[in-house]
Amino acid sequence: MGLFDFFQSRQQMDLSGYESTPGAILLDVRTPAEYRQGHIPASQNLPLQTIATAAEVFPDKNTPLFVYCQSGARSKQAADALTAMGYLHVTNLGGINAYTGKVER
Repeated sequence: MGLFDFFQSRQQMDLSGYESTPGAILLDVRTPAEYRQGHIPASQNLPLQTIATAAEVFPDKNTPLFVYCQSGARSKQAADALTAMGYLHVTNLGGINAYTGKVER
């Protein structure tokens, strides 16, 4: 397997966990400008730079949060921060680059 095969075999984003979890929140941690350019339907925008305000938006630490960004780096940072803040059910979905469904603008 060559270097280019690695990029071609990138896995698609799997939303099944989000879709099958009652009360789950799909959280886009990109900037508001990126969010406006296209986001997964039903997602909420809470930029990584403001992740510390999550408790104001989602006061229940049992809320299942499914986090994504553009490539997966910011969503990992956000998921780590949310876990450190005491959220019990945080899933890093990775980047919207791996999403193949419809986007809203």
